[in-house]
Amino acid sequence: MSAPAILSNSTLAALSADVACPGYNRTQAQPGIVHLGLGAFHRAHQAVFVDDCLNSGETGWGIVGASLRSPGTRDALAPQDGLYTLSIVDGSGETLRVIGSILSSLVAPENPAALLGVMTDPGIRIVTMTVTEKAYLRDASGDLDFSHPDIAWDLANPDQPRTVHGFLIEAIARRRAAGIAPFTVLSCDNLPANGATLKRLAVAFAKARDADLADFVEREIAFPSSMVDRIVPATTDEDQARISQKLGARDAWPVTTEPFLQWVIEDDFPSNRPVWERFGVQMVKDVAPFEEMKLRLLNGSHSSIAYLGLLMNKATVCDAFADPLIRQFVSRFWSEAIASLPADAGLDPAAYTAELTKRYDNPAIRHRTAQIANDGSQKLPQRVIAAALDRLEAGAPIRHLMLAPAAWLAAAEARGQELPAGHFTDPLDGALADIFTSAANAMSIADAAFDAAGFATGSPYRQELVGMTAGHLDSLRRNGAEATLKELLT
Repeated sequence: MSAPAILSNSTLAALSADVACPGYNRTQAQPGIVHLGLGAFHRAHQAVFVDDCLNSGETGWGIVGASLRSPGTRDALAPQDGLYTLSIVDGSGETLRVIGSILSSLVAPENPAALLGVMTDPGIRIVTMTVTEKAYLRDASGDLDFSHPDIAWDLANPDQPRTVHGFLIEAIARRRAAGIAPFTVLSCDNLPANGATLKRLAVAFAKARDADLADFVEREIAFPSSMVDRIVPATTDEDQARISQKLGARDAWPVTTEPFLQWVIEDDFPSNRPVWERFGVQMVKDVAPFEEMKLRLLNGSHSSIAYLGLLMNKATVCDAFADPLIRQFVSRFWSEAIASLPADAGLDPAAYTAELTKRYDNPAIRHRTAQIANDGSQKLPQRVIAAALDRLEAGAPIRHLMLAPAAWLAAAEARGQELPAGHFTDPLDGALADIFTSAANAMSIADAAFDAAGFATGSPYRQELVGMTAGHLDSLRRNGAEATLKELLT
């Protein structure tokens, strides 16, 4: 029996009849977007909206994807002509759609000149990014970390960059020198005011190269902020096998996701953009209120569910949220977080949390708690600490919010003991290991961890946050997560 054909342009016509396929001629589509960070989230989110645009006849907005680290995605997609399957699953079943918006893919470390060449092409009008918080290379104060060896390399070797900042600034400099209109830089990462943050870091990097170049970046390059939302679990071997069988062709790297999809974008695109709003994208003047609601209600509860779930041996969000104690805790967490949101920004937190409840209850999404737990030291400030500080400023309680950083520390300390070593990772793992070894009690652990992570640095409420975190951590260490939740919820 012959092996199934590989998903590609030539096999699209032979796919199962119920699979949605690109309705446009991919050979006529032209690249208009470079995307940095070619991971699963981008392929389940921005690439889908661009595919919608291509299907509608906007053929000048194809994507050139670039991986900044490993060749895995490129190696999987190249034999498939950039095609891959999007699997959308919930309790009612699964639907498949082949996405064709990624026209080609590059691996930056293999050939930085090739990526710079594409970014300098006049046809490229937008550079989008999903590179995670770590790739912004910020120091503890939130500024560009000029001590990072890759930043030093990029400043010394501008034609062979390694970092996002190096690629952006060198491409901007080349376009400027050639008289090519600037592209717009659209961050799609989960950090507050991502566009403004990226612009500040990019200007700092450019200034280290040339003050005039920095002035140009500050004055001429648009960095709109955006807020993205869709749960995209890591693809498993079982997913790959099931999807390939239903597809009628072998797909080396499909992505599985939920039905929910949201993208809110600050409408600042001097060099034009797709008409994304036709496909559900919210183009707004100010992303901040939507971003804040998402960070505090979705991302904050997600982190809390992840760490409590790990401590209670729950492998996925659905498993953890099904536990009555965690479910009740999340409801209390939301109540505290909702009260920290602006009341006059047109938000609907009640409807939003009702939607979140349905999403967390989705049994078809196996979103691993260990995956969500990664990088807590960089995620918790905007997801939880900021809300807690706003609550304290208003004289309101924060008992449920502050269980999140305590559970982060308890889960991090449990690795190599109750949890497997390396079960999840954090940029502060080295510092945390030293803290767990040397600190005498929960208070000293919390205090040292807040220092290492920069939580609430300079805030008059720092010690109150530390004290409440330490109280929860002491209970988690002595009594376990279940008993701690029972006591907190009484």
